[in-house]
Amino acid sequence: MRLCLMKFASAVAVCALLAASVAARAVSCTTQAAMTPQERNTLTDAGGRLAVAVANQDLPQLKAALLPAVAADWEGISNDVQAGASLLKGGQIELRNLYLLDASTLAAPADAQFFCTSTSGALTVTLTMRALPPGRYALVLAEAAGAPYLGQIGLMLAWDGANGWRLGGLSIRPGALDGHDGLWWWTHAREAVKDGQPQIDSWPAWYSYEAARKLLLPVDFLSSPNLDKLTSEQAAIAPSPQNAFPLTLTEGDRTWKIDAVHLDLSILHPDLAVVYESTGVTDPAAIRTEATAVLTALLKAQPGLRSSFHGLSAYSLKDAKQTQVLELPMAQIP
Repeated sequence: MRLCLMKFASAVAVCALLAASVAARAVSCTTQAAMTPQERNTLTDAGGRLAVAVANQDLPQLKAALLPAVAADWEGISNDVQAGASLLKGGQIELRNLYLLDASTLAAPADAQFFCTSTSGALTVTLTMRALPPGRYALVLAEAAGAPYLGQIGLMLAWDGANGWRLGGLSIRPGALDGHDGLWWWTHAREAVKDGQPQIDSWPAWYSYEAARKLLLPVDFLSSPNLDKLTSEQAAIAPSPQNAFPLTLTEGDRTWKIDAVHLDLSILHPDLAVVYESTGVTDPAAIRTEATAVLTALLKAQPGLRSSFHGLSAYSLKDAKQTQVLELPMAQIP
């Protein structure tokens, strides 16, 4: 999420541990069900109007609603809105959750945790903010129901007195890839753990959990009991890919060193990005040959990845510079 409001706060203050401790006690969260009718209606109107503006690519309306403190970040926000258009296309914008965040009693910018507990007390969603200035805020979560990618919108709003709710930051993320949402990926991960063989299928299980998290998490600073459970299940997988790097693979007389493998949703498919250390070849054809060889070696070491993900993206690393080389569907990797 491009939380420009948070970036602004970090620029104007350094948060000491004491300030963070005070923030934990001083802030509060009101869930949608616990809001007064006026609070809920006002926030629904502002959040709904801005979410629709994002879906409609209405940049003038979004710019007019921008909080003055983050005006310098408008170019980045507008780029994010335009880049997210395909995620929302074909869907109907529906508000999912509203949270009122009161940090008005803070004496200075500080780290803050908001515990948003349902009226029944059965569920608590935690929002963790960095270097938050004193004030009143709101998080609006929306989705593009019926869109192929089930696009998710996260809007961070700030109360600006007589000017009402203003836009402080936003996030646009997919809620589904290749027709599968986060719950499907979670189920897929559990099945891989149950049916997989150690040393082979721990990788597709671990990265399937990662795909589930990415598609279920609308913003990075939110946690919930369900997401905590997902994280716990993923952490129990052994051997974990997290502990495998740097990974050295030998294929014939060639040796490749892979520094990282991570989920890559940039092409709107469930791909894995493979970061490897290049031998330094410069000819374009040789670069592609090298990248393909690396991807082939990885799939020979971890064959279970073929049936779980759409493809692999190769990123070469040379002299501390990382460059994307190619993306190949699994069927095109030898």
